[in-house]
Order: sequence, then C-alpha cells, then structure tokens
Amino acid sequence: MRITVEADKCCGAGQCVLAAPEVFDQRDEDGTVVVLDEAPPEETHPAVREAAQLCPAAAIALSS
Repeated sequence: MRITVEADKCCGAGQCVLAAPEVFDQRDEDGTVVVLDEAPPEETHPAVREAAQLCPAAAIALSS
C-alpha cells in the first residue's frame, strides 16, 4: 500500500490521526495532514483504509 495526500484539500479534521496515529499526524501550525509512513506495514492497512474513508475532504489516496 502506498499513501499520497493532497495537502491543499485537507481541512484539518484529524480523523486520519484518530484512525491511524502510527501513520498520520497533523502540522501544529495549521492542522494539515502529515504522512509519517508513505508505505506502512500490512498490519496497519485496515486502519489506514478507515482513515482514508473518514477523511471529510477526501484528501487521502491509497494505491497498491
């Protein structure tokens, strides 16, 4: 799995961080998503998929 984000679409809701805190964080200055691991281990994939689905701005894209 590969994660990409469109930071300009991010609204800073933080749902990704709540769903997968080992993979996502937010910038302190504006709350924009930060990807901590662009190719996370397989055991985190369910949480990462949930994070992408929960994103209200659809700023997170997943690929194989």
